[in-house]
Amino acid sequence: MLDCFKFHHIGYVTDSITGTSSIYIQAGYQASSIIEDSIQRVKICFLTKLDCPKIELVEPIDERSSVNKILKRNGVSPYHICYEVDDINVAFNELVEAQGYIPLFRPVEAAAMNDRLICYLYKETIGFIELVNR
Repeated sequence: MLDCFKFHHIGYVTDSITGTSSIYIQAGYQASSIIEDSIQRVKICFLTKLDCPKIELVEPIDERSSVNKILKRNGVSPYHICYEVDDINVAFNELVEAQGYIPLFRPVEAAAMNDRLICYLYKETIGFIELVNR
């Protein structure tokens, strides 16, 4: 299934988008505006640089944020790879039903992705992946 996925970004969890992004900005990355996602209870900023992978910085808004456990366990660190897919529902069902991925939630609209559908899945041999509908 991964053969038809297109790499989109690497997601980093951070306790400070401003602090983490400043390091990347010094290295020539450009930062997007910070977007709040009230569903996942996070702030998100994308970092881009020509010929480099896109980076997503994810900061919890409060104690109910979806990334607090990851941040507390690992500190500031990469925690997922995101892939674009043509049909997120087909990809989701294939990964869950045929390949044994554990869904964190079914596809939902995401403010940081211009309201495109996203979902997160987990598999012990891969870790967390995010899917985003093209």
